[in-house]
Amino acid sequence: MEQNSSFSNNFKKDFFSGLIVFLVALPLCLGIAQASHAPLFAGIVSGVIGGIVVGSLSGSRLSVSGPAAGLTAIVLAAITKFNAFDIFLCSVIIAGGVQLLLGFLKAGKIANFMPSSVIEGMLAGIGLTIIIKQVPDAIGFVKNKTDEMVDADDGFLMNTITNSLKHIEVTAVIIAAIGLLVLMLWQTKAFKKLQMIPAGLIVVLLGIGINQILKMNGSGMVLDNTHLVSLPIASTFSEFIGQFTLPNIAGFKDPHVWETGLVIAIVASIETLLCIEATDKLDPHKGYTSTDRELKAQGIGNMLSGLLGGLPMTSVIVRSSANINAGARSKMSTIIHGALLLICVASIPVLLNMIPKASLAAILIFTGYKLCKPSVFIHMWKGGWTQFMPFVMTAMAVVSLDLLKGVGLGLLISIFYILRQNARIPYYFQRSSFSNGELIKITLAQEVSFLNKASIKDTLKNIPNGSKVIIDASQTQYIDFDVLDLITDFSNTAAADRQIDVSLVDFKNIYNIPKTVTEREIISDFIHVDEVPKRSSGNYKKLLKQLRGAGVGE
Repeated sequence: MEQNSSFSNNFKKDFFSGLIVFLVALPLCLGIAQASHAPLFAGIVSGVIGGIVVGSLSGSRLSVSGPAAGLTAIVLAAITKFNAFDIFLCSVIIAGGVQLLLGFLKAGKIANFMPSSVIEGMLAGIGLTIIIKQVPDAIGFVKNKTDEMVDADDGFLMNTITNSLKHIEVTAVIIAAIGLLVLMLWQTKAFKKLQMIPAGLIVVLLGIGINQILKMNGSGMVLDNTHLVSLPIASTFSEFIGQFTLPNIAGFKDPHVWETGLVIAIVASIETLLCIEATDKLDPHKGYTSTDRELKAQGIGNMLSGLLGGLPMTSVIVRSSANINAGARSKMSTIIHGALLLICVASIPVLLNMIPKASLAAILIFTGYKLCKPSVFIHMWKGGWTQFMPFVMTAMAVVSLDLLKGVGLGLLISIFYILRQNARIPYYFQRSSFSNGELIKITLAQEVSFLNKASIKDTLKNIPNGSKVIIDASQTQYIDFDVLDLITDFSNTAAADRQIDVSLVDFKNIYNIPKTVTEREIISDFIHVDEVPKRSSGNYKKLLKQLRGAGVGE
């Protein structure tokens, strides 16, 4: 009985989550198809396959796949170049085949090398992008062809807000504001008993209700069709089937089609891996998704999408985060969202076309806010510059450029900080002055790479003439050849010219360093243990105490 109750409870949450994701995905599928200059139905086909097929095959519990905004520029350029959508579909099939091959080659492990600061920055950047892109629909601004092209090219999005503020539709603003208020209140304890009903569903119903009441009263404030969801309507089953486009196999003879397919495969795979990594991070249960399995699922999905006249797809963070926020428990919510897309588009497009875009914009703006809320920035700031700079630069670049360029910039900044940090800690330095001269000990770190060469070279150059130097490699597991060459040259040549006595201690046999006396013997011969250094950098007193314990100087 308990298992049945648990299954029933999970299914309810998955169904309502799938419903919310369906409502979010519907306008996105249509909008991406429109921005790509592809048939609107192609976006729906991609969404259905992404939900049902990829959702079933994927190892992710909460990821949602569908047509991706990040591929819009590539798709638009390809369709324009081929001047035939059915030729372009061959590229989608090829892209799917390449992804399937990458999955079998276990190429998905590349996602494991992504720093968490870059992933967090990507999520924050996507959140900000979602908010900015939804402002026009939230205030009732209808974009023209020029604005669509800016979105397609992932241009700087602030222009969209500037233009939108010049064309405000009061009813759209009211619907969006009420929707955001409902979404915020739904998170509070006061509405805890109502939280079993998805807030997004309430927002959509309120939006439809407000606009329909205005329409029945003959108000001039009613939203027209340009502010509502716009689905193609088929009057018969044959018309519905006729909306599917089959690929033109002649396209496989064109090398440019293969080139486009390869580009789509690479970009789609990278976006998918990033989104899967981000979705696992957002998952309340912190699940782990097999990236190789995901590539295979995406490959099969894209091949099928190309065969049935759909757009290329990826795992999409907007829909995935909406799915998580709606309380999804399993991949069933993803499959339900795909099934609802198919059923509703085939049976009730007229009812769906009553949904105000402002209601959906409110849901997306709230989803975007949860990805980039101030607490995320504060948390990364407390992590220090090495975390904050890659995070904030990734977020800014995702907003102003695009997802891949933003992540690329974030990676470069992360690598810079890694190299900088690595170059700073090649050794520990201890220097003490005694009556009979300087004693300097340089203890090399566990890993000494070529990045440490400049720092070590500068240190050796500034050692006072006539000093006694111990270079200790007892803690070192790896020394780069360039650094080893520098040390041996200093020991054999430069040190002798400057009357510096160098002892190389505990270097591994593989480095072919001549054996020297032990460190204890060097220090015992050099000083009296009872003598206190005149000045000391490093914890040299501890070293003397250890030597006493070992019997040196007695």
